[in-house]
Amino acid sequence: MNFALSDEQMLLREAARGALSRHPNLEAARAALEDPSALPDLWPTAVEAGWPGLLIAEEYGGAGLGTFDALLVAEECGRVLASVPVLGLFPATAILQDAGDSSLPAVAAGELRPVYVPARPPGDLDPSWTVEAKAGMARNEAPEATIEGDGVVFEGSVAFVPDAPGADLLVAIGETAGGAVVAGAIEAQAEGVTIEPVMRYDATRSLGHVSFSAARGRLLGGASDKVSTHDAVAGAWYLAQALIAAESLGAVQTCLEVSVAYAKERFTFGRAIGSYQAIKHELTEVLRRQENARGLQYYAGWAGESNPSEFPLAASAARSASGRALDFAARSMINVHGGIGATWEHDAPLFFRRAQLSRRLLGGTHEATDRVAEQMLAAAA
Repeated sequence: MNFALSDEQMLLREAARGALSRHPNLEAARAALEDPSALPDLWPTAVEAGWPGLLIAEEYGGAGLGTFDALLVAEECGRVLASVPVLGLFPATAILQDAGDSSLPAVAAGELRPVYVPARPPGDLDPSWTVEAKAGMARNEAPEATIEGDGVVFEGSVAFVPDAPGADLLVAIGETAGGAVVAGAIEAQAEGVTIEPVMRYDATRSLGHVSFSAARGRLLGGASDKVSTHDAVAGAWYLAQALIAAESLGAVQTCLEVSVAYAKERFTFGRAIGSYQAIKHELTEVLRRQENARGLQYYAGWAGESNPSEFPLAASAARSASGRALDFAARSMINVHGGIGATWEHDAPLFFRRAQLSRRLLGGTHEATDRVAEQMLAAAA
């Protein structure tokens, strides 16, 4: 199996890197810790690059690309901690595309920014659909959904929704009284919808607590038989897992590159610190974890397009490996730089903050690891 990038994929990655290089993302990330308004609005950049329509079919004005391509874009965002709302965008567009929703042309053109309001599929450890809670280790039940003709009414709340503040359309997930899972598209300004912006650890990661109080939206699939709602919604969750993995992998690459460069130029006792065994072994371990995570990311990208039955395992494995790789790489970056690596002026703490938030978001790295165990045990049985 050849996992090498195609010429088109390499061009996409280079174009994404070039688009993001026009903004001082790391400088803005540092400034945003004091003033969140210091972050640049990168949505126009995303629209110019065509990312809103990346997963949308050409008939709706999109690019008609796949999971692998979305992960490449997310990876480049992670390299510079860019505040592009891809984590909320791509899973939302995937659900909208599967449902053939009327909003697709506007979304592809960048006139409408959708966001995915995530719900975790049932598993061995929790038999129901669940969402993030504002506090505590326990997860909450997914919002209650009531189908009314072609519409659906949601009641409930979801905490720490990526990219929710400023979104135009919420792609929400809920369970009916009969236990069926449904997806709905709700205008962010609709009656009964509340979005409370919140910041944790990483100022570049836009988060919001979303609440629904008899909020009505369009039913996506389900009763209209346009799509297998369960498969589409579960796929969106695993796509979000793969996207966090890709962002984390991009951040690991920057941590390693900056650390290696410093290890070559910083001298002590007449020798570059990179020549000392302790530094060499630590940076080699970062490289090992990075390449392991990269292989799993490519596997997730392939499975998302060519073998959907393996996508839950592949995405969860990539999330588990990348999350741990970034945590190790960020700590290593601080260690290699010594005292200056822990100062406010250095970039290392910014990547450490991203690592700590990423390993807790959307179920967390530990939940992804549990999913890998669940999938492997099921396969063995």
